[in-house]
Amino acid sequence: MSYIRNIVFKKLKTMPPGGRVGLIMDSSTELRFEPEMAAKLFLELANEHSLQGALQKVVDQVGRSPGLACLQIWSVGDGDRCSRCPLREQCPDHRRCLHLIAGRGISVVEGGEPGTYFGDPNARIPLGFGLVGKVASNRETVVPQKLTAADHETVGVDWTKQEGIRGLCFGPIVFKGETLGVLAGYRRDFAEREDYRSWSSIICDHIAAVMANARAFEEIQHLKAQLELQNTYLQEEVIEAKAFGDLVGQSGVLRQLISQIELVAPTEASVLILGETGTGKELVAHEIHRRSQRKQGPLVRVNCASIPRELFESELFGHVRGSFTGAIKDRAGRIETAEKGTLFLDEIGELPLDMQSKLLRFLQEKKYERIGDDRTRQADVRLIGATNRDLKKAIAAGRFREDLFYRLHVFPIQVAPLRERKEDVPLLASHFINLSVRDLKCAKPRLTRAAVTELLNYDWPGNIRELRNVIERAVILARGGALSFDLPATGDPAPAPHPRLVFQTQIPEGSNATPKLLTDGELRGLERTNLLATLEAAKWKVRGPDGAAELLGVKPTTLSSRMQKLGIKPPDSEDA
Repeated sequence: MSYIRNIVFKKLKTMPPGGRVGLIMDSSTELRFEPEMAAKLFLELANEHSLQGALQKVVDQVGRSPGLACLQIWSVGDGDRCSRCPLREQCPDHRRCLHLIAGRGISVVEGGEPGTYFGDPNARIPLGFGLVGKVASNRETVVPQKLTAADHETVGVDWTKQEGIRGLCFGPIVFKGETLGVLAGYRRDFAEREDYRSWSSIICDHIAAVMANARAFEEIQHLKAQLELQNTYLQEEVIEAKAFGDLVGQSGVLRQLISQIELVAPTEASVLILGETGTGKELVAHEIHRRSQRKQGPLVRVNCASIPRELFESELFGHVRGSFTGAIKDRAGRIETAEKGTLFLDEIGELPLDMQSKLLRFLQEKKYERIGDDRTRQADVRLIGATNRDLKKAIAAGRFREDLFYRLHVFPIQVAPLRERKEDVPLLASHFINLSVRDLKCAKPRLTRAAVTELLNYDWPGNIRELRNVIERAVILARGGALSFDLPATGDPAPAPHPRLVFQTQIPEGSNATPKLLTDGELRGLERTNLLATLEAAKWKVRGPDGAAELLGVKPTTLSSRMQKLGIKPPDSEDA
């Protein structure tokens, strides 16, 4: 408090003798300086985090000064009401104007609801318009001025004449070279006093500090809320991304996909990722963001298939408190959270038609409004969409807007299903085994050749997501042993056997011959031949990695039993 009091006294030294005006009256009804009162007010302002609360304290306490009909604080804000502002034609800059954010006055108008204009939160004045607007533009204090009939038309507000205002005192609110607003005082008497300029300067300086502090505090709160939302969305992304691993593989299809990602990632083009469920469309979006100029910004994912229809607009654009039942506080939408980053709309084909038009407007203008708010906001966000639907069929059926489709379809990327990149299955399986061992805290199992063949034989209708789930289950069941998979039959023909296990009785490719019917003895002979070939390929090793049992995909005990039944013994045994 002593620091603030010193500031006040320092300002007072510059006042002319007899001109030290205070905030309260003495018994003779003359104004006098009351340092304790002023210091208390300024200290309260310094501790006030709410801008509205702080400025209301100023107008409530300073506005009680005798002869003061009204005290207002105008703040420089966005041009949010330009479309219906009566002063639109006289406004030189539609991006900014003065907003009335606090006001207090005593009206002398009879009838109706007098005085509501003193603190009307919808009041706006263009910068440079009237005396109020000129003070904001020129940063020059207007000391008490005796109004004539003509002057009433140039003040900037339209009620001065009917309220009997005769004197004005306007001061610019400036902080570190930036004009934040205007302090406007209106009097019904006229007293030409030199000390008005000094007191206007003192109060404006403290209001500027309060506004700057409150703005910084609100920005911190906004960033905190935004970081909390980003953290929530990122946690969701991590959970989803774990189902796909990384871009693993060496197939030509995958190399072509990576080439497309490298082409489009550095640009600002919208991307539409197409592919079946479980192919890893989310991972492609992650890679585009990671290789883009926005990689330092957030990647915010929205699953359009999981959001109730009535909550879509709030989820994307946000809402203000009281805009609908349950809106107990302001909430930023995911578009706002993705500022300077990327917004990934997964399953965009599920977006309702009414939301498609609003999304199209955002894509074209980069502007949006929260629900219940008439303030238009801008967002610097790149959009990536993904779907497993045929959007052209959806357009024909009237379920998807054609103009939105072409806006999204700037650079389409088709993600191939796993059955078209079978050569990547062994690498993906090995990758998912390592991830499962780490995440599930299980012993590392062995991926045998027979197990790989089993994976290659399967058609994978669930794509990479299904492969990840199958691997996790097998890792748990293996308990550190050899992996085995319980996969349903798909009806597809099995690939050729391992080159070292090919039978001489195999039907030549392209032959129309009918397979030869074999007797039981011939079958036993073929089985014996196959077992001998397998044992020789494994160098007569029955158990363990690359052993004959592993190559055949059977248990070592089962193989030993078959060997005994067929009379097969190792060549170095005594009975061989």
